[in-house]
Amino acid sequence: MEASTIVTLVIAAVLAMMVIGIYNAIINRKNAVRRAWADVMTQERQKNKILPELEKVVGQYSEFEQGLQTKITELRSMLGNLSNDTPDANKLQEVEKLSESVLSGIRVSVEAYPELKASDLFNNLMREITEQQEHIGAAIRIFNYNVEQFNNGIQNFPANMVNGVLNKESQIDTFSDSEASSGFEYKPNF
Repeated sequence: MEASTIVTLVIAAVLAMMVIGIYNAIINRKNAVRRAWADVMTQERQKNKILPELEKVVGQYSEFEQGLQTKITELRSMLGNLSNDTPDANKLQEVEKLSESVLSGIRVSVEAYPELKASDLFNNLMREITEQQEHIGAAIRIFNYNVEQFNNGIQNFPANMVNGVLNKESQIDTFSDSEASSGFEYKPNF
């Protein structure tokens, strides 16, 4: 064999290995996004397990606001409709807004019913829900990080070329809270 043929074969082999490595990296990042989304859904489902107990405890108070009970029921329904398979940051944003609305409604009810505030069961349930909200926030941060890594992986050269030819993956939206960001005066221009 000629030296030029050997050099050509070595270059072709190195390029093929690079393409395979990039292809696999894109798949790994996509799987990390899926895993992170599943973690977010797990935390949301944990919160959903606490809500019926909280509803029972708070519902024992005869003058409890019907609107709040309706919101709790709606929240439970929305949590059940979130998909484990497909990341949907918009649906998650709706769930988180309703969660905040329910929690603030419960806080108002506690002010109206001091005996509710004194209930150990109620306090434990509220602590659990607060912890779940913190866990959900952490899971969302991890999800957004993995989405960033995935999106970078399919946009950077030469991975964008490999993705365009082989993987054909599209960008994934990160979770964002438009209500929280509306309070900032500074808006980045990107």
